[in-house]
Amino acid sequence: MTWQELDLIFPFVVFFYGIILVFVLENRTLLDLLDRRMPSYATQFRSHKSLAWVSFVVGGLWSLQNLVLMP
Repeated sequence: MTWQELDLIFPFVVFFYGIILVFVLENRTLLDLLDRRMPSYATQFRSHKSLAWVSFVVGGLWSLQNLVLMP
């Protein structure tokens, strides 16, 4: 794998990581399940909310840039 291929793939990885985390952290049912099944990890998981939104927004814009400016 070359650096150019990695540069095209990495923004999509960041974007999909952000999508998954935002979906889980904004879903009340999943958060209630987390509180019941793993209460010790609930606070730690919720602390990643800002990282999830940053990954979603930055990864989305970066992916869009790669799609629009693709040679």
